[in-house]
Amino acid sequence: MQNFKKVFLAAAVTLAFSAGAMAETLKMGIEAAYPPFNNKDASGNVVGFDKDIGGALCAKMKVECTVVTSDWDGIIPALNAKKFDFLISSLSITEERKGAVDFTDPYYSNKLQFIAPKNVDFKTDKDSLKGKSIGTQRATLAGTWLEDNYGSDLNVKLYDTQENAYLDLTSGRVDAILADKYANYDWLKSDAGKNYEFKGDPVEDSDKIGIAVRKGDNELRNKLNAALKEIVADGTYKKINDKYFPFSIY
Repeated sequence: MQNFKKVFLAAAVTLAFSAGAMAETLKMGIEAAYPPFNNKDASGNVVGFDKDIGGALCAKMKVECTVVTSDWDGIIPALNAKKFDFLISSLSITEERKGAVDFTDPYYSNKLQFIAPKNVDFKTDKDSLKGKSIGTQRATLAGTWLEDNYGSDLNVKLYDTQENAYLDLTSGRVDAILADKYANYDWLKSDAGKNYEFKGDPVEDSDKIGIAVRKGDNELRNKLNAALKEIVADGTYKKINDKYFPFSIY
């Protein structure tokens, strides 16, 4: 009887440990205001490319994942304040950001390109852009690129969300927008964007997008990198990619 109790107790402890391991939950941070990469549907649920990739990575890591949304301006501080465990929200890998967080391998590549009305002869060289009002989202690579390359030659208008930048473009408050090509691509297909088009060539075509973790969290970063390789190898990444784009963004 005593031996039975010991065996039963050991089995119970093992079961409890296993259940605890399976019940591990990670929180992924997402802005949820940047379609098609991340936004909310009519029911208020977070959807988009970033959300789907994050979910696929969690499945490979065999962990439960929940979404925590954050305003873009404070999204890195929110990660470092432990409001979530990793940040998957179309974040460009830059040297400045590397000082605050650690990044995984890139999970897609991006380009920056102007959009403006179709009926406007909009040139993108420095002389032609002098004095123009250009909209872009605050604290993004596009905003940094405009300031670094055009400085005071432009009137750069910064927005808290990409959607607000589009609203000012359609109302005529800015002459053009500089933003991620793939976000612009999605908007140009909408009713609101049908009278607009890409202008000129991409001004930055080496933008790499990564998942951010807190500095020194090498265990989670390594797990995310391994999971990313798995979803690329088994076709999961391609299925998600093809849901949003008719071309590969990897």
